[in-house]
Amino acid sequence: MLTKEIVTDRLLQLQQSICTALESEDGVGKFSTENWNRDGGGGGVTRILQQGGVIEKGGVNFSAVHGELPNSIKKELKIDDAVFFATGVSIVIHPISPLLPIIHMNVRYFELANGDYWFGGGIDLTPHYVDVDDARWFHTQLKETCDQFDLSYYPKFKNWADDYFFIAHRTETRGIGGIFFDRLTANDSIGKQKLFDFLMHLGDSFAPIYLHFMRNKRLLDFTAAQKRWQLIRRGRYVEFNLVYDKGTKFGLETSGRVESILMSLPEQANWFYNEIYAEKSAESETLKYLKKGIDWASFES
Repeated sequence: MLTKEIVTDRLLQLQQSICTALESEDGVGKFSTENWNRDGGGGGVTRILQQGGVIEKGGVNFSAVHGELPNSIKKELKIDDAVFFATGVSIVIHPISPLLPIIHMNVRYFELANGDYWFGGGIDLTPHYVDVDDARWFHTQLKETCDQFDLSYYPKFKNWADDYFFIAHRTETRGIGGIFFDRLTANDSIGKQKLFDFLMHLGDSFAPIYLHFMRNKRLLDFTAAQKRWQLIRRGRYVEFNLVYDKGTKFGLETSGRVESILMSLPEQANWFYNEIYAEKSAESETLKYLKKGIDWASFES
C-alpha cells in the first residue's frame, strides 16, 4: 500500500540523487543544506548551490508540511476539509551562461485528512535563446516519459503547460514549455501506485535532461550582449514566479519558509525600458517562439 511516508522517503531520495548529479557535472559548486521547521507543522530541506562552474544559482528543495489550510486556499481548491499533508521536490536552476537554459521541475503529493489525495507537478525549460533542436529534443524526452504510462498524457499535459507557463501581461510564454499536471487521482485505467510511478519517473528524468544541456553548452563562448539579454529574460522569469506561480502562492499563504519559497529567483535580473530588437536578430527570433501551441516534439524548422 502506498502511504505518505513512502512518498516522502522517495522524494527525499530524489532530492539527494539530483544534487549529487548536478554537483558532479558542475565540477565546482557544492550544495549547502539547511533543515527548517514550519510553525504550523512539518518542515523541509533546502539545498542551494551558488557560484558554481556552470550553475550561478540552483535550488533543489524538499518539503513535507501538514496542518490546517487557510480559508483562501480551501476556497481556491474547492474543498471543505482543512487538515492537509503536502510533500514535494521543487527545482530551479539558473546557469551562468546565457546559452544554457533555465530549468524548473516540481513533483508533489497532496493528501487530506478524509483520505482524498492527488499528485501534481511538471517540468519546463526556459532558454534565453531558443534553439529549435534543443526544444525538439527536450519535448521528445518528455513525450517518451509520458507515453510509457498513458498516450494521452503528453498532449494533454503539454497543452496544460502552455496555458500555465504563460505571462499574460506580456502575451508570451515563459519559455518553450514542457508538461504540467495537477490533481491527478486514480481511475479505472491507472491506479495510485502507477500514478506515483509516473511522478517518480518524471523526477528521475530531471538529471539526465539537464546534464545533457550542461555538457553540450558549458564550453560555448558568449558575449556581453548575450549576457545582457539573459538578465532581461530572467526578469520575465521573476515576473511569472511572483505574479502567477501557484506554488509560490501556496507556500506563502501556508506560512512556508520565505527563503526556500523564493529560491527560484535568480541572483541578478534586469528590466530596461521599451527594449526594441532588430528584425532577424537572435533576440527577436527567440521572441517569435514564445507562444502557445508549438508542436515541439515534431517541429521542423
